[in-house]
Amino acid sequence: MDDEPLNERPDLTLGYLKKQDLYTLSVSDLEERIEALKVEITRCEAALKDRGSSKSEAEKLFKL
Repeated sequence: MDDEPLNERPDLTLGYLKKQDLYTLSVSDLEERIEALKVEITRCEAALKDRGSSKSEAEKLFKL
């Protein structure tokens, strides 16, 4: 198990991925990468949606 705390620093993996030469990857590798990125996008969109509803709930509290 990893003892490092999560969310301490932003992960720079996306910065690395943008620089990686895609021509060195096989079709299978590219398909796997695309699927992993789609899953991550879905996860980020869910987090945004959750934060949006949390924000509106907080705004309701302060408008009272």
